[in-house]
Amino acid sequence: MADQIPLYPVRSAAAASASHRRAAYYSATGPGPGADRRGRYQLEDESAHLDEMPLMMSEEGFENDESDYHTLPRARITRRKRGLEWFVCGGWKFLCTSCCDWLINVCQRKKELKARTVWLGCPEKCEEKHPRNSIKNQKYNVFTFIPGVLYEQFKFFLNLYFLVVSCSQFVPALKIGYLYTYWAPLGFVLAVTIAREAIDEFRRFQRDKEMNSQLYSKLTVRGKVQVQSSDIQVGDLIIVEKNQRIPSDMVFLRTSEKAGSCFIRTDQLDGETDWKLKVAVSCTQRLPALGDLFSISAYVYAQKPQLDIHSFEGTFTREDSDPPIHESLSIENTLWASTIVASGTVIGVVIYTGKETRSVMNTSNPKNKVGLLDLELNRLTKALFLALVVLSVVMVTLQGFAGPWYRNLFRFLLLFSYIIPISLRVNLDMGKAAYGWMIMKDENIPGTVVRTSTIPEELGRLVYLLTDKTGTLTQNEMVFKRLHLGTVSYGTDTMDEIQSHILSSYLQVHSQASGHNPSSAPLRRSQSSTPKVKKSVSSRIHEAVKAIALCHNVTPVYEARAGVTGETEFAEADQDFSDENRTYQASSPDEVALVRWTESVGLTLVSRDLASMQLKTPNGQVLNYCILQMFPFTSESKRMGIIVRDESTAEITFYMKGADVAMSTIVQYNDWLEEECGNMAREGLRTLVVAKRTLTEEQYQDFESRYSQAKLSIHDRTLKVAAVVESLEREMELLCLTGVEDQLQADVRPTLEMLRNAGIKIWMLTGDKLETATCIAKSSHLVSRTQDIHVFRPVTNRGEAHLELNAFRRKHTCALVISGDSLEVCLRYYEHELVELACQCPAVVCCRCSPTQKAHIVTLLRQHTRKRTCAIGDGGNDVSMIQAADCGIGIEGKEGKQASLAADFSITQFRHIGRLLMVHGRNSYKRSAALGQFVMHRGLIISTMQAVFSSVFYFASVPLYQGFLMVGYATIYTMFPVFSLVLDQDVKPEMAILYPELYKDLTKGRSLSFKTFLIWVLISIYQGGILMFGALVLFEAEFVHVMAISFTALILTELLMVALTIRTWHWLMVVAEFLSLGCYVASLAFLNEYFGIGRVSFGAFLDVAFITTVTFLWKVSAITVVSCLPLYVLKYLKRKLSPPSYSKLSS
Repeated sequence: MADQIPLYPVRSAAAASASHRRAAYYSATGPGPGADRRGRYQLEDESAHLDEMPLMMSEEGFENDESDYHTLPRARITRRKRGLEWFVCGGWKFLCTSCCDWLINVCQRKKELKARTVWLGCPEKCEEKHPRNSIKNQKYNVFTFIPGVLYEQFKFFLNLYFLVVSCSQFVPALKIGYLYTYWAPLGFVLAVTIAREAIDEFRRFQRDKEMNSQLYSKLTVRGKVQVQSSDIQVGDLIIVEKNQRIPSDMVFLRTSEKAGSCFIRTDQLDGETDWKLKVAVSCTQRLPALGDLFSISAYVYAQKPQLDIHSFEGTFTREDSDPPIHESLSIENTLWASTIVASGTVIGVVIYTGKETRSVMNTSNPKNKVGLLDLELNRLTKALFLALVVLSVVMVTLQGFAGPWYRNLFRFLLLFSYIIPISLRVNLDMGKAAYGWMIMKDENIPGTVVRTSTIPEELGRLVYLLTDKTGTLTQNEMVFKRLHLGTVSYGTDTMDEIQSHILSSYLQVHSQASGHNPSSAPLRRSQSSTPKVKKSVSSRIHEAVKAIALCHNVTPVYEARAGVTGETEFAEADQDFSDENRTYQASSPDEVALVRWTESVGLTLVSRDLASMQLKTPNGQVLNYCILQMFPFTSESKRMGIIVRDESTAEITFYMKGADVAMSTIVQYNDWLEEECGNMAREGLRTLVVAKRTLTEEQYQDFESRYSQAKLSIHDRTLKVAAVVESLEREMELLCLTGVEDQLQADVRPTLEMLRNAGIKIWMLTGDKLETATCIAKSSHLVSRTQDIHVFRPVTNRGEAHLELNAFRRKHTCALVISGDSLEVCLRYYEHELVELACQCPAVVCCRCSPTQKAHIVTLLRQHTRKRTCAIGDGGNDVSMIQAADCGIGIEGKEGKQASLAADFSITQFRHIGRLLMVHGRNSYKRSAALGQFVMHRGLIISTMQAVFSSVFYFASVPLYQGFLMVGYATIYTMFPVFSLVLDQDVKPEMAILYPELYKDLTKGRSLSFKTFLIWVLISIYQGGILMFGALVLFEAEFVHVMAISFTALILTELLMVALTIRTWHWLMVVAEFLSLGCYVASLAFLNEYFGIGRVSFGAFLDVAFITTVTFLWKVSAITVVSCLPLYVLKYLKRKLSPPSYSKLSS
């Protein structure tokens, strides 16, 4: 095959036999899904003999015989390093981590999760000890708080270094200056950090306490008892009222609803806002009274706790009946914790508590996030420390190792310790707080909250944005947009025509029924018995609307009002039906949109239970239908069906609606369906094909007997049931095609466009269906119109994954759509390859993702690409993903506040993310980079001066300036101008948003790199040298005044350097410059005794007379000009010769 990639040709007997074996296996699968797959496999295998690109395979995969792929060549055969070589080349690291892991496992030995038998209402019968049912989001407890916070602080090299330096001052021989000069800044940093952590921790504690102390009714032999949520145990019978949160995972036993079912809201668990229908165990629902739950002897057998929120296997057994009753339990009999009861009151038996509940197992522990900028600065401080050690060693060497040299070495280390300034942490932390304040005060993005103040710079470094779909990109509000009948199409502006057709057809039927015969049966019969006659548009619309009004799983819910009881007469009920208080509930918002639409055109669904349905016509007549069978929607079948009997005519009709891929083979031949589906999908509409088939009584009875038989079979039940239903799904009459739009959030398209132009790759991770996800990806322009989409086929084993990945590899620059199950298989065998291929795609859509899968994808991206990731979501199911990303953004939406509370940044609308990244991300990163480097420059310059001073004075380890001057230098004299850099901006906000391409430069990290750092180091050495040598050269005569002169020149130089660094002036910056200068001039008067040399001030105090002389002024000015002017000239030349990209725009 020409399009195969022949790498490592492998042709051997083994390969041939394996090829035949696999071909035989696929042909043996017979008809069904395996059969059509066989052709593809055989074609690939026999023609290419696996001359495939051999995807890198993990070792254990080869021994795994499930896919018989021993024949594939191994990708990387590495020579095992042995002995010492292995140890040096990273073995020591491996050993250390292994030991640490072993210790942690010993300390926190996890209990093995087991299946369990739970007796109803008897928690004491549990054989195992189960965890407490309490929610705990705190990071620390009372004992671990201080050690934990200190560890988080001192694991940074910078802070640890300061701690060691400060502690060394307690040793008399090493003491240099005063203790407060070392301990005050360190104490300040720690106090601020501990206070901030304590406040956060206390808030988390309060939130947990509120959840754990919610009261629930527990059913006991003596009646109802109130218990706190945290005291609920496995085996308890708990009563949950309407709109109350379910406290733990339960099996649904009874409900106050007559139908024996109830609705629950699962938005905090899986992010879907539609209600889910849950069914009570029929054995316990049938019991006459509540108390009878204790008079029976019954137990539930439940599988071991698992992550999957969409599946459950268990059995319910009642022992005291003859014979014992066994009922199988599935996902529809469960009530998971953190969901909310939406209708009626429910009673359940608790099967999992606390850490074993699905919702807790699907949330990851929050980790402390550290910004990339902090890590880079940490690396630079290590480089500075190296320089410090080298400098000290050089000094001691030049001394000739005389006397107690090691003590001198240590003293030099302390003297030059200003190379690594402690004010770096203080300034950066204050800067981060300032950025947070600016973000929250920005009027263009109201309601934005910064919850993690340590990482605002991350917003300026993002490469991958992983977003949820429902509620984040879309509003989760469905609107009916299009009805297509094959020859005629109706849009939003022509719906009134449909309304008039419906009205006229029902008036006609009504008048005929009342005028000629008591029943309208003859008319209907005549219509259905002559299919050859082409139907009028009016009758076709009537049929289509009736089908949409009947084929669904929607229940109308009425808010109970005082004075209207359930047993009303028909007329009274009719009047109640027309009330405004009707809401529709269904497991899918699409279905609600369809039923709302039929109501708007005149055919209203007024009541529904498990066996019947009532529709109201435009003229007030109520039509009764009996529901004979329901075939619910599944992700495999992609369709749902219903068989109803019209009670007035006894006509039986099978209605069906579903995705076009599933329905196109079921309906009669037509030439328009495929084309119209494509057109609607391009508009971003979700399409459903509606069809019907009229059944005779005999046909239905035959079907029912076969269907009941299939439902009772033990082996391959689902396959047999599907086969029986498929026997009905033949040659169905195509009625119409509907288009429903999930409305996008405001400005989603321009925002995504802006992010793409900024070089950010966007991945959509959603729990929704593949069709829906693809639809939204197109309509939101996540995938541009010109791009191809590669839908990754469902794969279940290694062989299929291998071939599918190779098929995908050949596609270039197309967006990838993949489902959670296929993703899981590919990650098991080909993690590296899949991530590598996906990263090359312009956009990726992962559908049917569980919360843990979302978090797993984020973690994979971070590990493989080493780039910064951001996750954005709005529901409880997005919390894991938000916490796993480098930067998590939560949207306060309809799905509650869980995501926004867990996130680092909380916004109110998706469109705000554009300004948050382009403007605030840019400013935070640029400002922090400038601030960090400037603070380092401030420390380096004074260390250079100290080095020059020591070398002139015979390498004496004597401090140049006294303690107070040193503290004053880092605080009152230069702090305000240096800190005013947090107000600097290189580009106006409007520019940054207009030209998002500017953001690409930030992700390369050029504002703070070893290159920029080296430039600052050279500037510091040059300036420090000029200042000190200048002072010594110019002041031969007045040597005693050298301190005053060099220090004054130093302060002036710093102020000028700040002015040189600033790109856009702010009035506060000017104030800060003059304020600092004023402070210094004022302090000269009363700090004169500090301007001596070393500890001995040579008896020469600074006299005001000397400072005011012209000589002093011109000499200080000369030194300052020599130290600063060349830099100003260089900056001007750089601006002229190679201006930065943004300056071209601003000019």
